[in-house]
Amino acid sequence: MSKETVFFVYLLERFAQYKDKFSYEILDQWNELGITDLIYDMYEIYHCERLQNAFDDIDALVKEKQAELV
Repeated sequence: MSKETVFFVYLLERFAQYKDKFSYEILDQWNELGITDLIYDMYEIYHCERLQNAFDDIDALVKEKQAELV
């Protein structure tokens, strides 16, 4: 498994914990919004920052994509 994949799984699990949801619920949401690959590709930034920064960025991205659907 690549370091990016390992980190993505870690990020997904921690984000789910942060949101008090199951990992599969978060992944389903990200897939529905079309942001899973974008989050995965942010490895270079997310892995060297505070985890809360990644959470804040993902929260903003989710809100932006949800607003586009309305």
